[in-house]
Amino acid sequence: MNELPLGALFGALVLLLMLSAFFSGSETALMTLNRYRLRHLAAAGNPGAKLADKLLEKPDRLIGLILLGNNFVNILASSLATIIAIRLGGQGAIPIAAGLLTLVVLIFSEVAPKTMAALHPERLAFPASWVYTPLLRVMFPLVWLVNLMANAVLRGLGIYPDDAEGNALSREELRTVVNEAGAMIPQRHQKMLLNILDLEKVTVDDIMVPRSELDGIDLDNPIDVILEQLEQSPYTRVLVFHGSIDHIVGFVHARRAMQALLEKEMTRDVLEDLIRDPYFIPKGTRLNQQLLNFQHNRRRTALVVDEYGDVQGLVTMADLLEEIVGEFATDPADSIADVLPQPDGSFLVDGAASLRDLVRTMHWDLPIDGPKTLNGLIVEHLESLPETGTSLMVAGYPIEVVQIQDNAVKMARIRPGERRLLHRPD
Repeated sequence: MNELPLGALFGALVLLLMLSAFFSGSETALMTLNRYRLRHLAAAGNPGAKLADKLLEKPDRLIGLILLGNNFVNILASSLATIIAIRLGGQGAIPIAAGLLTLVVLIFSEVAPKTMAALHPERLAFPASWVYTPLLRVMFPLVWLVNLMANAVLRGLGIYPDDAEGNALSREELRTVVNEAGAMIPQRHQKMLLNILDLEKVTVDDIMVPRSELDGIDLDNPIDVILEQLEQSPYTRVLVFHGSIDHIVGFVHARRAMQALLEKEMTRDVLEDLIRDPYFIPKGTRLNQQLLNFQHNRRRTALVVDEYGDVQGLVTMADLLEEIVGEFATDPADSIADVLPQPDGSFLVDGAASLRDLVRTMHWDLPIDGPKTLNGLIVEHLESLPETGTSLMVAGYPIEVVQIQDNAVKMARIRPGERRLLHRPD
């Protein structure tokens, strides 16, 4: 070293510092790569992404290789700095050289390259993969030996590298990813994705048409009355029963019934041949599971029954899809037939209106973790059947009972514009 000119020593020192910056920056870049984007780019054929993905399959080997190179060049740089200091100022210059080298390494070989790598990992990680892939093959015996000893130390501490958790995202983590996607995902699509994630939290009880609102055809009626009901029915699939909802026979497709009526004389026997057996599902079935059930059974309509087999309501594929894509209406007030806007800014709401529908379409912050209907919410809050004219406050919303019918709230007035926000004291 004494024969080498100072210019060559300074040049070698600069080269070592550059190599140190490369090792430090590429380590941060490779470790901060978005693994899902990396796999997408690799599947799309990006050669640098393919190499990076292959290297990250064994991160302990990659880290071992990078640290071997980084420590080697840093130690060599320290030795060169010591030699240069001795030649320039003798033994007394060594502490000065050590301090200057520490500052230079910290700024130019650690902080700057790692910051750049954290901000633009792909820009550095993909080119570095072309260097590390052949280098790992050459240095594999030494890297393997280093990893063997390092893993032995970890096992002594009760840490087993083979038991490392995967990169699978939980439902809440995936929700965070969707929320933070920003402009990359249109807001409507973003909301649909979040609704899909929420399907597991919602059951058929929350979206079904309750038993009290079910309507259909009574086969005990004269055939003329039945045909008139079929012609006037707003539904494609019509519920059919004997006497009452407690004796359901099945469903009949109104369009097929009308087609049969045109082709031949409609009789009770012909109508009964068109009836399809009912499809029953248990109360409390989660929507994500019911979506699969509809697909597996090739059905679009199901009757919800309780543990005693009594019909509680009806749910359709359209009801389920609305939980994902939203109501099939553009005006929120028109999307719920049970909501009538008033000139004074209040709304007359049918007591049988679904709370989930009110929250989703009217954007009212009503509690939905208890009763399913507005009537149920009012009765639960008062703990008794109210009288006409009773006023109450629920979740800050002024509610007035307008009409009582059949021991239930038939109509109530809600004034969302007069809502009182309830704040907890700090």
